[in-house]
Amino acid sequence: MTTGTQTKTTRKSNAGAIGLSSQAYMQSNAASRDEMAVEGVAMRHWPYPYRAMLAVCSDLDETPDRNAYWDTAEFLNTTRSTPMGDGLGLEVGNTIYFDMATDQFAYWNTDDAGRSMVQLLIRSGHIDCLHSFGDLATTREHAQRALDELEQNGCRLDVWIDHAQAISNFDGGIMMGEGDVTSSPAYHANITVKHGVQYVWRGRVSSVLGQDVRPQLGGILSPTHPIASGKTLAKELTKQMLSRMGNEKYALHAPNRILKQSSLRDGQAVYEFLRCNPHWGGVSSHETAWGIGDVLTQRMINQLVERNGGCILYTHLGKSDPNADMPLGATAIEGFRRLAASQADGDLLVTTTRRLLGYCRAKNEIGFTTIRNDDSIVIDIDTARNRYADLTPIIERDLEGLTFYTPDPQLTRVRIEGEEVTGLLQNAADASGRASVSIPWIRLEFPER
Repeated sequence: MTTGTQTKTTRKSNAGAIGLSSQAYMQSNAASRDEMAVEGVAMRHWPYPYRAMLAVCSDLDETPDRNAYWDTAEFLNTTRSTPMGDGLGLEVGNTIYFDMATDQFAYWNTDDAGRSMVQLLIRSGHIDCLHSFGDLATTREHAQRALDELEQNGCRLDVWIDHAQAISNFDGGIMMGEGDVTSSPAYHANITVKHGVQYVWRGRVSSVLGQDVRPQLGGILSPTHPIASGKTLAKELTKQMLSRMGNEKYALHAPNRILKQSSLRDGQAVYEFLRCNPHWGGVSSHETAWGIGDVLTQRMINQLVERNGGCILYTHLGKSDPNADMPLGATAIEGFRRLAASQADGDLLVTTTRRLLGYCRAKNEIGFTTIRNDDSIVIDIDTARNRYADLTPIIERDLEGLTFYTPDPQLTRVRIEGEEVTGLLQNAADASGRASVSIPWIRLEFPER
C-alpha cells in the first residue's frame, strides 16, 4: 500500500490475502515518511525450533478408574516419580465423558475425588476434549446436566470428539449421531456450541502421516505385511479419490488439512478436524495403550519431522491390559520416550489437541503487516479474520509459538492488534538459513492432586 512517499508491505498467512484491520489502517496512515518496505519477513510453519508438531489425542474408552487416568497423565506430563518410572515432561491431554456404564471411568461414575480431579485437569488444560456425553446420554437433558456441571465448576471444553456410536454424536453416518438433528430427543448442538465447543471430530481418520503439508502415501506399505498394508493403502487412496470428487465426508483427506471451517446439520458453525493413525494395519490398528508403541516408532517420528507435518494422533490410552499393574505397556512407554527425545532435540513439539488446533487455526487465519520504523522492523498481527462471526475469536494462547523469519531479529518487534509482545524470543538461523523471532510458547502447568 502506498500513501504519498510512504511504502508499506502487507504480508499474509497461507490462508490468503486479507485486508488491514481499521487499527492497522490508521497506524499505516499515521506512520512516518521514512518507513520502508521490509523484505524477508515470512511466517514459519511450526514454532521454532521444531520441524513438526504432534498431539496425542486419546479417547478414554475402557479406562478402568481415576487412578489409571491420573497415573497416565502424570507420567506423560511431568518429570515426577510415577508407577511407570520418572515422568517424560511432555504435554498430553485427555478426554472425558459423563454418562457411561459403571465398569468405565466417567464423570458421573467416579467419586467426589475423581470429579475434583477432572475439574482440576480441565482447568489446567490437560483434559481438553469432550468425548460425546457418553453411551447412556440419550436426551438433551443429559447434555444440559453435564454442561451445567462444567460451568458451575469453572470448566469449559471447546473440543468435541464423537464416541463409538453414541446418539449424542455429530456424525450421522458411521458414528450414528443425532446430536445436531433438531427433531431428535438427543439434540444438544446449540447449547454445546454456546458452552464453547467449536472444534469437532466426526470420525475422520487418515493413514497419511503428517497433515497441513502435501500428502505423502509413502510409509503406508509395509514389506513385512504386504497384504494388510496394501488394504490400508487402498482404503486411503479411495478416501483421497472421493475427496477430490467432492464427497463432503472425506473433504479433509485430499487437501490433507488438519482442520477446516464447517457446519453441523443444524447450521451451527464449527471447525472440523482430522485425526491420523499411520500404522500399516489401518486406522483402527494398535490404537491402544498396549499397541501405541508400534505406532510411535523411530521411523514414524523421523518421517513426521522430515515431512514438516502436523499430526493429531488417534488412540485410546485407557484400553490397557486388565491383568497388568501399570496403565501403559513397556513398548508404549518406549514409544513415548522416543517422543520425548525428539522434543528434547528440538525436532517435534508435542502438545494437547486443543493447543495444536488453536495454533493451526491462528497460522491459517491471521494476517500481518510489516514496516521498518525508526530502525525497527515492526510485525503487526491482525487476528480479526474469521468467516464465522459467531465462533469464538482467536485467543492469545493460540498465538503462542508463532514464529516469523526476519532479516534482523534484534531489530524486530511484534505487535498483536497494536499491543507490543513482551518477551519476544530472538532465534538463530534454522536449517533454512534464516533467523527468526517467536512469541513465547508457554507450557501448561500440570497440577498437584
